[in-house]
Amino acid sequence: MSLSIGIVGLPNVGKSTLFKTLTKKQVLIANYPFATIDPNVGVVLVPDERVDKLAELSKSKKKIYATVDFVDIAGLVKGAAQGEGLGNKFLSHIREVDAILYVLRAFKNSDIINTQQDINPLKEKEILDVELILKDLETVNKRIDGLDGEVRQNKKEAVKEMAVLKKAKEFLSAEKILVDQSFTDEEKNILNSYQLLTFKPRLYLLNGKPEEVPENWDVRRPNTLVIDVASEYESEGLTTAERIELGLPELSETDLLIKKSYELLNLITFLTTGEDETRAWTIKKGDTAPIAGSAIHSDFQNKFVKAEVVFWKDLMDAGSYAKAREQGKLRTEGKEYIVKDGDVIEFKHG
Repeated sequence: MSLSIGIVGLPNVGKSTLFKTLTKKQVLIANYPFATIDPNVGVVLVPDERVDKLAELSKSKKKIYATVDFVDIAGLVKGAAQGEGLGNKFLSHIREVDAILYVLRAFKNSDIINTQQDINPLKEKEILDVELILKDLETVNKRIDGLDGEVRQNKKEAVKEMAVLKKAKEFLSAEKILVDQSFTDEEKNILNSYQLLTFKPRLYLLNGKPEEVPENWDVRRPNTLVIDVASEYESEGLTTAERIELGLPELSETDLLIKKSYELLNLITFLTTGEDETRAWTIKKGDTAPIAGSAIHSDFQNKFVKAEVVFWKDLMDAGSYAKAREQGKLRTEGKEYIVKDGDVIEFKHG
């Protein structure tokens, strides 16, 4: 399963520096708007100690971690939905990602040009929201116009779709982000087909030190992270031991961001381990064993027989599959089993 997070924000808020820190990939970092025109995509490993420990236990030749694609999208400006700056191009790049990371300026460094009058993350969020809302309104209105004929013919599916679109339009017209509103599962399925920008889950990254965050932003707001991107950039490449020696947290702030991005999309990890490789596999929370198996190979779903399952910590404590079986920790599960985060699984198929 490939998942991607789009990094968006106004010009000069630290998006490209964050991207470089995350991906260790060279991108143009310049102190002026539109330094990034084409989206840079970087594949980032999801930090996972379970992979390391299981690989050691199994003496695996290879370790393969779960990944997230981070897409650095050039700076939006007010009026982007009408094509201001390089607006329409940027907005189309956002359409392709699974979730959005808003990077908002909290740092007060006067050497970095600020395209706004003051440091105000809340105002920046509002500008970004409005541009995405306007683009979604354009998409929704276009589809409403296109459906009109079928609705007049009283086609059942078209009537249902029109009702959902009008509900979405009402929220958007009131400048409300769709992902924060209430929709039934059926309505969500209809809206998902349009790749609406405001219907994507989002994280808010305030770029600066905690003491720099203005009072009008509540840091307890869901999905908010405060990260001093410049400091993270400077400590890029340090080993865990070096971080500890310098008095830095063992996990970098960007590692926490990667994990948070993973959680945001309601994803979990199961593991496979053996002499050849230890690997983390990405699935949706709530997936059954056969669906999880399809992440490895379609035959594992279509010809599923059973799954041998043990929680990773129980396997580590036991020291081997044989011991885990003796202790009753390794169990056989059928088609209805809901896979848990951290399960180590061996699939049996016909």
